[in-house]
Amino acid sequence: MATITATESITLDGVMQAPGGPDEDRRGGFDHGGWAQPFASDEQLAIMGEGMAATRAMLFGRRTYDAVVGHWLSAPEPNPFGGFLRAIPKWVASRSGAPLAHPASTLLPGEAVDTVARLRGEVDGVISILGSGELVRALHAAGLIDRFVLLVHPITLGSGARLFGDGPRRDLELQRADSTSTGVTILQLAVRGTGARATEPGAMP
Repeated sequence: MATITATESITLDGVMQAPGGPDEDRRGGFDHGGWAQPFASDEQLAIMGEGMAATRAMLFGRRTYDAVVGHWLSAPEPNPFGGFLRAIPKWVASRSGAPLAHPASTLLPGEAVDTVARLRGEVDGVISILGSGELVRALHAAGLIDRFVLLVHPITLGSGARLFGDGPRRDLELQRADSTSTGVTILQLAVRGTGARATEPGAMP
């Protein structure tokens, strides 16, 4: 059975929307896109690189797949993630049957909770999710997220989509905490009751 890790950049008030750039996600009139960029650091890349080595596959919602994978595969080389994202198997949970634009990609059509539950039971190793807030909220409510890697940034925005919405109680266990010179705290947390093992590393940001 796979271990599913969700890696998320969030603010102190829990906002996860559009950390990477101003036009990443303007839904709801959100105009703070790119808020995470001033806090990027070499320490963060090094810590997240440890998780990249352990990741066996990626899982995305359709919007994040198009935005994130598309960005890094079109960015000038060398870049930190282009080669990794090009080669690693990628599953995309989507109700749309539209073709996937990037290599090593497989569509998971239908309801995400059902398709991801089957996938989790059929493969081994660490499956990592980046962003994909709607997908993560649904999987977390269904008990399908084993671990979170949260990059907590020292900023509040007061608006924007938050990582955790309404849902059942979940207890989490802190496995590791790191901090960077820019004030980002990186927390690895196992969700209790899912079977995640404390020895498994996290995932890339």
